[in-house]
Amino acid sequence: MARNDRPVWENRGPWTAGGGSGRKGAPRVIVIGAGIGGLSTGCYAQMSGAETRIFERHVLPGGCCTAWSRQDYVFDYCIEWLTGTGRNNDASRVWRELGALDGKSIANFEMFNTVTDETGRSVTFYNDPDRLEAHLLELSPGDARPIRAFCRDLRRFTRINLYPFLTPSPLQSMGERLATLRVVLPSFALLWRTAVTRMEKFCDRFEDPLLRRAFPFIFFQDHEVFPLLPYLFNMASAFHLNAGFPQGGSLGLARSVEERYTALGGRVDYRARVERVLVENDRAIGVELRGGERHFADHVVSACDGATTIEGLLGGRYTSPKIDKLYSEMMSRPDVLYPGVVSVFVGLDGELDPAARHSTTYLLSDEDSAALPGVLQKSLVVQMRSRYSDGFAPPGKSVVHCTYFSDYASWKELRTTDRKAYWARKQEVADFVRGFLERHHPGIGRAIEVVDVASPTTTERYTGVRGGSILGWKSFTPADDVITGLINKDRMRLPGLDGFSMAGQWFGGGSLIRAAASGRFVTQYLCGELGLDFRAWESGGTVPWHPDRLGVLPELETRRVR
Repeated sequence: MARNDRPVWENRGPWTAGGGSGRKGAPRVIVIGAGIGGLSTGCYAQMSGAETRIFERHVLPGGCCTAWSRQDYVFDYCIEWLTGTGRNNDASRVWRELGALDGKSIANFEMFNTVTDETGRSVTFYNDPDRLEAHLLELSPGDARPIRAFCRDLRRFTRINLYPFLTPSPLQSMGERLATLRVVLPSFALLWRTAVTRMEKFCDRFEDPLLRRAFPFIFFQDHEVFPLLPYLFNMASAFHLNAGFPQGGSLGLARSVEERYTALGGRVDYRARVERVLVENDRAIGVELRGGERHFADHVVSACDGATTIEGLLGGRYTSPKIDKLYSEMMSRPDVLYPGVVSVFVGLDGELDPAARHSTTYLLSDEDSAALPGVLQKSLVVQMRSRYSDGFAPPGKSVVHCTYFSDYASWKELRTTDRKAYWARKQEVADFVRGFLERHHPGIGRAIEVVDVASPTTTERYTGVRGGSILGWKSFTPADDVITGLINKDRMRLPGLDGFSMAGQWFGGGSLIRAAASGRFVTQYLCGELGLDFRAWESGGTVPWHPDRLGVLPELETRRVR
């Protein structure tokens, strides 16, 4: 729709029936949800000349990209590494257009993760392929062939600079397509082979039982369905310092994008829960909040989870076999959707052991697995979070973050039917972690000041994410094909409904960079409809980041356990 062909419902007022005026003649866009996808949509739409307003049910930006405080500690919930923290690549360009890295230092680590088995044997996955190869050969000389094959491929990946996060395929210019081909064609055989070789199949080549078990845990947990490609891609990114940890962490990232958005003239309404999308003649015309207040716009973008959008906000009226497959059938498939996560934060009075790795996945014995409530993979990730960024702990103190994949249904049932048992189960988790850390770091127990446990139902209550699945869709599954079709063929729209689009993790695919890119993609499509020229530029902010800008609040559902 061209800018001068505005619908008659514009006469109801710029946002509400009695609302004030906005930028004269600017198309108005309502965004539902102030997660990274929603904030990104708002930023790019503002840069392109639209007037936007974001409605967020919570009191903080970021969605799952968040943090909370306990006794002066900051418990950072989401980011383990962020693709695009370096320079001279398209992922970095997106973050710098959104102001996400303005004034921030970046923590980079020489290894991705260390994996330790029940006997104490460890393997460290260094990002440098030469160092990794030497380390692995020292551990298991008999596995020289698969070790050298993996490290040879890692070296090749360090020469590939492919981050497809700027423009959706249907809108790419011939120059953009040719630039992609120049990167892909010389490496096509490598990309194809590593994309079809499952990690579990590759691990069958190892004779050493530790290497066979450890390789799937390079990314902390076993992602089960992943082929070799994402492991090699992300390790190569880390080698180039393009997969670091930004100062301020998860909520710091969200706050920076929020600041960029408001500086561009956007507005976020917190504690504003959207109950339904208003539709007239199969066109979205605005939203209705809890309490009945209505707001109107030229276009509505939903950046909350897909099931809530399709079933709740739109009442299941606009769907298709493809949409039903993604948000109904696939939501219950563990091979497609990540499970929930249990997070245990530990605040310590004292500095962390300098010899301890920043991140270690412990492969648990049968006895430990039986004692850890709801554990799915017989593993526990322990991260020394104070090394990731300043501001997470008071001076002289430290934060440890322990996580594991867990079954959502059992936590949900307890929380619904027996609150006392639910809190008792959280206490079991806290007691296990306290004892486990003491075994691996003798004396640490005396320094523990606070233990805070967040279950998958905490995630669901705090963010609205179905099933507490913070990671969302698994890549390299049938969900990828459906999402790609929704982005490229359906142009992020729903069948039969005009004036409405979807963005965010649940529509653009998992990972923060894909959520951010979805906001860029949807805005480019919007510009064609609203008669705008898509524009984007780096924020250029240089004010040094300070922890005071986090503005963290106590988490709403967890409580301290001892």
